[in-house]
Amino acid sequence: MIDKAAAFCAGSELTPLARLEGNEGGLRVPTKTLHNYNPMKTNPSLKLFQPAVAAALAIVIASGLSVRSAQANYIVTLQQVGPDVVATGSGAFDLTGLTSLGPAGGSPYIAPSQGLIQIGTAASADDYTGFTGPTSFGSGGNTFPSSSSGDFVAIAGSSTPKGMQVPQGYVSGQSLSDTMTFNSATFASLGVTPGTYTWTWGTGANQNFTLQIGPAGVPDAGSTIGLLFLSLIGLFGLNRLRHVQLA
Repeated sequence: MIDKAAAFCAGSELTPLARLEGNEGGLRVPTKTLHNYNPMKTNPSLKLFQPAVAAALAIVIASGLSVRSAQANYIVTLQQVGPDVVATGSGAFDLTGLTSLGPAGGSPYIAPSQGLIQIGTAASADDYTGFTGPTSFGSGGNTFPSSSSGDFVAIAGSSTPKGMQVPQGYVSGQSLSDTMTFNSATFASLGVTPGTYTWTWGTGANQNFTLQIGPAGVPDAGSTIGLLFLSLIGLFGLNRLRHVQLA
C-alpha cells in the first residue's frame, strides 16, 4: 500500500479541503486536512456575527465617551429621594465668552418660574452674563431648601441681564460640588417640570450650565458596563464557535 498521506505531507503546497484517499481492502476513506481552513468562509453566520460584535464594541466606546463628556460639564440634578427632593451639582465651567458683572452673592433657593436656581452654601460670588437658555423650568415660586452645602453656584435665566454666579475668584476648569435638600417635597410642590434645561455661551465642553430634573437620557456607567459585558460574551462565543469548527 502506498502511503499517500506521508507523500502529501512531504510534498507540495497544502490546499484547502485537499482530499487524501487510501485504498485498503477496497474501502475508499476520504480525509480532509484542516490546513489553511477558514471556518468564516464555510459558515456565513460567523461572517454576520463579526460585524455585530464590532458594532456592539463601538456603541460601548461611544457611550463611555458620552458619559465622560457629560460628567465634565457642570450639571445639577434634581431628584425625588424618598419623601424629599435633592439637588446635586458637580462639574466645571469654562468662563471664556462670558462678561463679568462684578462681585455678587446670595443664598440657596429655587424659583422655577424665573428660571432661577442657587445651590450650595451662601457665600460671596462673581457674577457673569452673556449666555442664552430657558427662562423657566416650571411654574413654581421661591422655595428655600431645608439644608445645603458646597460651592455656591447660581443661574437666573429670566433676569435682565441674565446672570450666572460662581465662587469668588473661580478659575475656569476648577471642579465644583454642591447640594441642597428640600424636605417633605415633590416636583409638584416645588413647581418644577421634569426635563433637561441647558444654558450655553459657546461650543466648548464646559461652556454650559445644565439642570436635569428627573431621570436623564444619557447612558450611565452601569449601562455602559452592561454593554461591554455583552460584547465580551459575544467575542467569547465567537472564539468558542471557531474552535468547534476546527475540532
